[in-house]
Amino acid sequence: MQPSHIAVVGGGITGVTTAYALARRGFDVTLYERHRYAAMETSFANGGQLSASNAEVWNLPATMLKGLKWMLRADAPLLVSPKPSWHKLSWFAEFIAAMPHYERNTVETTRLAIAAREHLLGWAADEGIAFDHKREGILHIYRDKAGFDHAGRVSELLAKGGLQRRAVTPSEMKAIEPTLAGDYFGGWYTESDSTGDIHRFTVGLAQAAARRGVQCLYEQQVESVQSDADCVRIVSVGPDGLRRTRPHDGVVVCAGVASRRFAAALGDRVNIYPVKGYSITVHLDDAASRAAAPNVSLLDDATKLVTSRLGPDRFRVAGTAEFNGENRDIRADRIRPLVDWVRECFPGVDTRRVTPWAGLRPMMPNMLPRVGRGSAANVFYNTGHGHLGWTLSAVTADMVAGTVAGAYARSPRGLPQTPLAPA
Repeated sequence: MQPSHIAVVGGGITGVTTAYALARRGFDVTLYERHRYAAMETSFANGGQLSASNAEVWNLPATMLKGLKWMLRADAPLLVSPKPSWHKLSWFAEFIAAMPHYERNTVETTRLAIAAREHLLGWAADEGIAFDHKREGILHIYRDKAGFDHAGRVSELLAKGGLQRRAVTPSEMKAIEPTLAGDYFGGWYTESDSTGDIHRFTVGLAQAAARRGVQCLYEQQVESVQSDADCVRIVSVGPDGLRRTRPHDGVVVCAGVASRRFAAALGDRVNIYPVKGYSITVHLDDAASRAAAPNVSLLDDATKLVTSRLGPDRFRVAGTAEFNGENRDIRADRIRPLVDWVRECFPGVDTRRVTPWAGLRPMMPNMLPRVGRGSAANVFYNTGHGHLGWTLSAVTADMVAGTVAGAYARSPRGLPQTPLAPA
């Protein structure tokens, strides 16, 4: 039997890992990406953490209260635009409905994050991908007892998912990361977590996928994805302005915030909301700044900021969450708190050369990605990873590739004999 021809829509971290995982299983794969290169949107300049320790889902009443309290604060870590929309209202209604499953979903996310490490690091080793990987652990920092105690309760859930992290005193925090300034109540340290450059990793894996036979179609604006019993037809417009229709045996939708629109056209409901995050890349141009910047990755729960040291001369600070629709504007009033945080916590770092960025996290209301089959027999999804896209991507790619392999083994032509139920 000839390998089935599977399309993957989206060339970010989830699309590239999915294409790669499918190619490893022997499928013919075509990857569609609207940009000239892979990883040019949400996978371009995120916080850089591979962080099972950040697996706690957000479905808590305290999250809603903070969103209401901070609604009119431009520099708030969590900013919800007061402008209503049906999409936003329906998303928050489902977010609230998922609150009773907070513990279960946190444990499940932890398990996925731990499993993802083996795949991602194994693929990087197999393909020789250099991505500024740093295995120094992640230190969560807390300025008050309330935040520290909540982290202790979260640690119990993480332990149920298989992750061990330990409480550390202020003096132990100083030993772990000597450059950190300020007064802290305590912290939690996860030695098994790591960091790296998501853009470099994704580009490297896309090149590896191409070596394995994946046809990477860049600068292809996908206009529609249509499924019938025989095939999937993808209509896209290339850089020459011509509209082309290509047939495939099946499709995996990995299109970030656009996944919701494609899913609706395919008869599925994937209620992704675009949650904007910001980052700055601080260029460490002098020896004093390089010495004053941290080597250990940090997560500041109070400000919702994370950090990564990317090689000797770059320092990434990222975070915040903004619910304001599909808006990619980089706002100065949202970038300024990130620069101020660097000045406060690492006063020896020169912040005169800083590159700002913003990206839209594709987030499901229950904070779990949508992975698996659609209502049509030849449609699959791997999308909606929220703030843990890189952390979870390798395992969900392997999962959906396994689902596709199982489905296409059912008949001589490679197509499932009967429709498959949605996930």
